[in-house]
Amino acid sequence: MPGAEALAAHLATGVTTVARAWEVTRKDGRRFGFTDHDRDLSFDGVVFRADTGMSAAAIQQGTGLSVDNTEAIGALSDASVTEADIAAGRFDGAEVTAWLVNWADVSERKLLFRGSLGDITRSGGAFSAELRGLTEWLNRPVGRVYQAPCLAVLGDASCGVDTTADGMWAEVTVTEVGATGALTVVGASGFEPGWFQRGRMTVISGAAEGLWAAIKRDVLYDDGSRGIDLWEPLRASLAVGDRLKLIVGCDKRFETCRAKFDNVLNFQGFPDIPQEEWVMIHPTMAKSRGGGSLR
Repeated sequence: MPGAEALAAHLATGVTTVARAWEVTRKDGRRFGFTDHDRDLSFDGVVFRADTGMSAAAIQQGTGLSVDNTEAIGALSDASVTEADIAAGRFDGAEVTAWLVNWADVSERKLLFRGSLGDITRSGGAFSAELRGLTEWLNRPVGRVYQAPCLAVLGDASCGVDTTADGMWAEVTVTEVGATGALTVVGASGFEPGWFQRGRMTVISGAAEGLWAAIKRDVLYDDGSRGIDLWEPLRASLAVGDRLKLIVGCDKRFETCRAKFDNVLNFQGFPDIPQEEWVMIHPTMAKSRGGGSLR
């Protein structure tokens, strides 16, 4: 008998031994299990811990495209959800799956909810997390935007640039952390100034391991070291000796796509689209009056 049907038969007896269990899978692949039972449960290769004080509100579910949602409350602990991990954003957008399970026979269980973590707040040694259903993604606007800069993310399927190829990345070591979060790194002296500007920095060792940030500025110094500024600071501390991976940057211009990446065929922008003020341009103000492009 399938698990959901077996659980229904168990519930029909009137004397039940059921509990709730949640699995949280972070974007870095780590899996966490929680249950409101007084003993640990285990199934699907996950141990659902009972010592987290995890509990949940009733699941609000609707028909059609309305978003299912609920809330989970639990204790902060070094063994499960830590305050430092929440502050660093490691649980942001994590996948959540919730079951109703017969704790006497965990093969008897029913999937109640699948979605992701929303807003997470913490205080007094506890956390509260909003759980959002899968239809949350349908609330996001989609469609093609027509603009001069490229719309692709460097390295994605529409772009096609291989950011893992030689010359597209470098592993560096932090030698200095400035008061404003500016970094000095060594290990990428063979790259042009600004090569990683508007690129991506991923931390591969240290307290911030696994976190990433967008690079705002990349300056090459005379001694071969580089100065790296971020658009937004990481939500965990970097220290001297930490290892980073820098990935090449792209400013989304047609000229950059051609000269830096030789990838014009995959350019996803419209460099010749008229600007907003084109209706105000008098014919004699145009550089070319032969009927062709204004560029």
